[in-house]
Amino acid sequence: MQRTLADWLSHIERIHPKSIDMGLERIRAVAARLGLKRPARKVITVGGTNGKGSTVAFIEAIARAAGKRVGAYTSPHLLAYNERVRIDGRDADDAALIAAFEAIEAARLDGDEIALTYFEYGTLAALWLFERAKLDLAILEVGLGGRLDATNLVDPDVAVITTVDLDHQDYLGDDRESIGYEKAGIARGWKPLVLGDDDPPSSVLRHAYAIGASAVRANCDFFFEPLPAQIDAEPQWRWREVGYRADLPMPRLSAPAQLRNAAVAIAALRALGGAPSKSQIAEGVARAHVPGRLQRFERDGVEVLVDVGHNPQAARELAAWLAAAPAAGRVRAVFAALADKDAAGVVAALAEGVDEWHLAGLADSGPRGLDVDAFAQRLQGGAAGEGERHPDVAAALSAALARAESGDRILVFGSFHTAAAALEFLSAR
Repeated sequence: MQRTLADWLSHIERIHPKSIDMGLERIRAVAARLGLKRPARKVITVGGTNGKGSTVAFIEAIARAAGKRVGAYTSPHLLAYNERVRIDGRDADDAALIAAFEAIEAARLDGDEIALTYFEYGTLAALWLFERAKLDLAILEVGLGGRLDATNLVDPDVAVITTVDLDHQDYLGDDRESIGYEKAGIARGWKPLVLGDDDPPSSVLRHAYAIGASAVRANCDFFFEPLPAQIDAEPQWRWREVGYRADLPMPRLSAPAQLRNAAVAIAALRALGGAPSKSQIAEGVARAHVPGRLQRFERDGVEVLVDVGHNPQAARELAAWLAAAPAAGRVRAVFAALADKDAAGVVAALAEGVDEWHLAGLADSGPRGLDVDAFAQRLQGGAAGEGERHPDVAAALSAALARAESGDRILVFGSFHTAAAALEFLSAR
């Protein structure tokens, strides 16, 4: 009996004893058995702590506005695995993914069996599908770190590091310098490396210099700023570098960091060569959309915002947005995070902007999941730790909505699992 996509996903979760096992030896061996070549004529690889998915979306939208045939590989997904592989703006269908998985399974069993992780398997599937789609551009989002990530199997024409901050310390190191070194591993000699941080770690710059990669730095080699408001005109912003500038519509994605993400995307495409026109850039910036990034809903006068933010840097961005766009009423937070995240650091960044906390469990989210009591225990000593406890995100969001009055704002955040549960709950109402 032929396996369904759900059958395949269950199968590939069981192949490797670890969910994360860094290294390129296994995926390189299976790729060789598959005979994989380049996934597209040009490749951009996007790494970083935060902003990767949004930056990929901007690159994809702008390149498609320029008439390019584009593939994008991102992770994790929110509601369906198919979201991870997009070709020409459409998620891969079940049949395409199954065909890719069948080819990979045959290759990994052809000789000595090779145990692939879930992410390695998915990365090979995306590369297999991209190669057959005859793409102009493939955009690969790094899963974890960069140097040893499965996407680093492919040599990019342009590498991007959006930001470097503390996250995944168990795998990448305890400080920005160590983490920066791992992320810089996606850079290639004599190829552009676009950096979204104003002050990137010295480890990133040292690595770029050592291999001859040309660093293209935000607010050093390219610049971006909002333009003064004009009466009866839509707000705009400006992207510029020496000898070039473009006045553009504000991104559809609304968080403050999205201006930087859009600017980094433009820099990456200009570094790639054959740069899109100003009108194509404007069209792409206006169209780019990613679910779960301050995604807004309205329920009986209550604003509900869903965000995948899950580390202190992302929380600081959320806090800046809350301060810049204050709610008319109270701010009620629905917060659920995985066990390996700095939940206390997230709370500290947002504490001043939140009036009421609803904590939720993620016990069904795999080995990193926590039930609500264990989660609350990690937050003891602060306002969030004394917040209401709920078994899951749906229960927490339901309680917050029941308490909220018109003009209030509910912010749901903490992980992709949190955002996915909130989106499912809201779509059902």
